[in-house]
Amino acid sequence: MDVKEYMAQVGRRARAASREIVKASTAQKNAALLATATALDSARTELASANQKDLEAGRSKGLDEAMLDRLALTPARIDAMIEGLRQVAALPDPVGTISDMRYVPSGIQVGRMRVPLGVVGIIYESRPNVTVDAASLCLKSANATILRGGSEAIHSNQAIAACIRQGLAAAELPQDLVQVIETTDRAAVGELITMPEYVDVIVPRGGKSLIERISRDARVAVIKHLDGICHVYIDDRADSGKALKIALNAKTHRYGTCNTMETLLVAESQAEQLLPELAALYATHGVELRGCPRTCALLPEAVPATEADWSTEYLAPVLAIRVVSGMEQAIEHINRYGSHHTDAIVTEDLSKARRFLTEVDSASVMVNASTRFADGFEYGLGAEIGISTDKIHARGPVGLEGLTSEKYVVFGDGHIRQ
Repeated sequence: MDVKEYMAQVGRRARAASREIVKASTAQKNAALLATATALDSARTELASANQKDLEAGRSKGLDEAMLDRLALTPARIDAMIEGLRQVAALPDPVGTISDMRYVPSGIQVGRMRVPLGVVGIIYESRPNVTVDAASLCLKSANATILRGGSEAIHSNQAIAACIRQGLAAAELPQDLVQVIETTDRAAVGELITMPEYVDVIVPRGGKSLIERISRDARVAVIKHLDGICHVYIDDRADSGKALKIALNAKTHRYGTCNTMETLLVAESQAEQLLPELAALYATHGVELRGCPRTCALLPEAVPATEADWSTEYLAPVLAIRVVSGMEQAIEHINRYGSHHTDAIVTEDLSKARRFLTEVDSASVMVNASTRFADGFEYGLGAEIGISTDKIHARGPVGLEGLTSEKYVVFGDGHIRQ
């Protein structure tokens, strides 16, 4: 069977399963999640064996240590997958909730009901734990899902898929609700993103080149973000202690995440005092500083920033710093160079904080907090399926509610339109 026909079969089965899952109760969906957690716990030996095959193949192909680390299914990561399933089972079920019911002049009642999206295709790289995160959120939100992991994790993903099938069987739910693509042929991705008759939404999780390709070629809706060029602005009314902690954490907590600060903006009235202190802190973490002329005048260790630095997602211990005249220039910089992901202000002035929240055009805007909090788990959403910087449907971390839509519901009592 060629890839095109294989993917069409997967799509047909997913569409049929999506029509069955809407009939399932919350208790039934939770039972499947908890049974999957039990199956994973019982299959630790099998999971480790499958993962070892992927790691050995990865080393033979010359994968770097960072990639191998993302690929590894350590006991702690298996524990985290199990805990994630239990947390999603404990979350409120958004499906079927009716809100905003109101009477209109004709006498009918109009409201909105949360409903699943249908079939969600998810394309991701390296991390096999994404298989469980994605499957659990789609299952709880009553969506069927087609999961296409990276070829480097094929054995690990199939071992996890076997546990998910056990969980679905235990709850008497269709096996086709969660399908993990079995072929490593890259043509499978091209088919998955061009099957609008079977797939309602695509969620790509991976590098910029993957997401650009999906966004360009997909014939179905895509939930995505391309870059994470995040800013922290230290206002002239900032508390210096808070500013130092937040600016350090936002950059150095983890370098390779999309919510890591890439550009620090400092009000000119704070620069002379705070920048030398921050530079000393960054030096202890080996962070390279690239600065505007005023920054370089204050910090001899900083190298001159180029225009490209303001729009670069480093994902590394490199930080661009710009001294700005104040709030207006900071907001102008963020809206020009940012990626609409996450931006933060440090200030004790409530009116300035409110203006920043209103005028910065990003999916997450923060006051006196590190950008590293832009995460579904930290927002109380449980696991997340990704982060969206789009403005239609879902924006920011996408959890259960982001995997649903709304439809209008109308109640009458024999009403007819006059």
